Amino acid sequence: MRLVFIGPPGAGKGTQAALIIQRYNVVHLSTGDMLRAARDAQTEIGRKADEYMSRGQLVPDDIILAIVEERLSQPDCSRGFLLDGFPRTIPQAEALDQMLAARGTPLDVVLELQVPEEELFRRLAGRGRADDSPEVIRQRLVAYRNQTKPLLDYYGKTGLLRSVDGVGTVDEVFERIIGVLEAVAAKNR
Repeated sequence: MRLVFIGPPGAGKGTQAALIIQRYNVVHLSTGDMLRAARDAQTEIGRKADEYMSRGQLVPDDIILAIVEERLSQPDCSRGFLLDGFPRTIPQAEALDQMLAARGTPLDVVLELQVPEEELFRRLAGRGRADDSPEVIRQRLVAYRNQTKPLLDYYGKTGLLRSVDGVGTVDEVFERIIGVLEAVAAKNR
């Protein structure tokens, strides 16, 4: 199973991702983790990424894509992966599609976790983190909406997008996700 997981801050992606990777025995790929691992391993790409990260700048797409490609070529990814936090833009999505097509391992599904903004706000405010003030939460949700809407449209047109209601208990949401993933797996057999 090769999937991209999309959802706003506070939707429960981290919780659900942990359950998905355990159930389907796939690798959880977070671009943040991959960037830090490449930097720590002092690979050529990792050193380039660190030049930007150490200055607090965004790492350019070509470097992120190289890191993703390097990670996807590792043996543990052959049984599947869950990409979390990537792609974030249409150019990244197009590049990912091309990279996976060249390997003969296209995405199976793009899973969107949908949660109404009022619920997200309640969840994020309830965490009590310093960076979860009402104004910061609002900014994060607006940024997510602006950044993600084009991506949802893109994957909707490819037929890969499946949306899941993210409101309910952890188990209820997970059961909905399993239903979607099992339907996709059955269709792809």
